[in-house]
Amino acid sequence: MISFLEGTLAEAWPTRAVINCQGIGYELLIPVTTFDHLPKPGEKVRLLTHLVVREDAHTIYGFFSTGERDLFRLLLHHVSGVGPKTALSILAGTTPQTVRDAVATGDTSTLAKLKGLGKKTAERIVLELRDKLPALDSLAGGAPSQGSPAPLAGHSQDALLALLALGYKSAEAQKALQGLDSSLPSGDLVREALRRLG
Repeated sequence: MISFLEGTLAEAWPTRAVINCQGIGYELLIPVTTFDHLPKPGEKVRLLTHLVVREDAHTIYGFFSTGERDLFRLLLHHVSGVGPKTALSILAGTTPQTVRDAVATGDTSTLAKLKGLGKKTAERIVLELRDKLPALDSLAGGAPSQGSPAPLAGHSQDALLALLALGYKSAEAQKALQGLDSSLPSGDLVREALRRLG
């Protein structure tokens, strides 16, 4: 897995960027929101990444912020029918905070207005991310919704995302992490939470 790329920006377009890292040009697909934050070609740049490996291609997606990358990953891994192209389209048309608010309130009409999304996909996003609200709160920087526990701090948030990726429900993962020292490395927190989960 490639977590980030740091180097010199060689070229940039609204949906693509090429970063020169030690003489190798890595092409990344990016949302327009990331393009808006890129420096001029020839200047240093660091983008967070997500690698998608398919039978016919290895594609690197680049993001300016962790919020964008985390939302991209949540959409890919937890919403059926949403692939990288649709996830990038969502990021290009709105902010993580707007997605979080739409999921919290069940507002499918806001999501359905985004390019490439229809009513059914918007409904799936709301339905399938509803139990991921604590993770959405942290990536969007939003306040917790009514009835949701407050987002976890420090390494606990990374541990929560790891538990969600392992298939645990948000509520049970949060409960397992409550009371643990958030200054511990996230790997230790995940191990302790898994022990608690039995």
